[in-house]
Amino acid sequence: MPLASNGHVLRPRLTAFRRALSTTAEFSAAAATLEQIPKLYNRPEVIVTGRANCGKSTLFNAVLGKKDLLRTSKKAGCTQTLNFFTVGAHPGSVVLVDAPGYGARGRPEWGSLFDSYLATRKQLKRVYILFNGKHLLNSADVQMLAHLSETLMTEDGVQPFTLQAVITKADCIPDKSLGQVIPQIRKQIWEAAPLCLPPIVTSAAMRPMFGIDTVRANIAEACGLGLLKK
Repeated sequence: MPLASNGHVLRPRLTAFRRALSTTAEFSAAAATLEQIPKLYNRPEVIVTGRANCGKSTLFNAVLGKKDLLRTSKKAGCTQTLNFFTVGAHPGSVVLVDAPGYGARGRPEWGSLFDSYLATRKQLKRVYILFNGKHLLNSADVQMLAHLSETLMTEDGVQPFTLQAVITKADCIPDKSLGQVIPQIRKQIWEAAPLCLPPIVTSAAMRPMFGIDTVRANIAEACGLGLLKK
């Protein structure tokens, strides 16, 4: 990711972006069908997916500087629609989409809607797939990575969007296992989806939070906001 080498150029621009996130991020629409997906002025979009209870709502509440903008729950299956959030002054500079979780507690109709969105949403710039750092990838994670990998390139050799992995809940990984768990998850991701960007390691529970600014900068870069340029 094209971060400034000395860190000084990035900081003021990222601070401004963080301020915009925390003051102007708001819920815009929910879609249970393809027909209900809003146009939202064709702003660049990113979508977030992950296995149920991987911590995506908690992470992206932290990214957006909010406590409860994205609904969180200890019960799996809380998110049942594609939920659209605009970020920035009206009509917004970025749209973040929260997708239902996949895996044993997912539903076929959620997967169909997600796939239809990926196939038709021209303004989609990046898919974020989250993995709970407390666990290695399971078969559902591997299958989703492989599925997304198949959609990353069209028959004409065009890549319509990119795929970014994020490891959540790094604080829950025992210190003695940290040096083995992260590389092993990274290896699993690469084997399932070689085109997936290397995972960002995060924790929304640590104080100060870890990896949150990196995710913000990654969104800015994916959406071409120019915040990382000199």
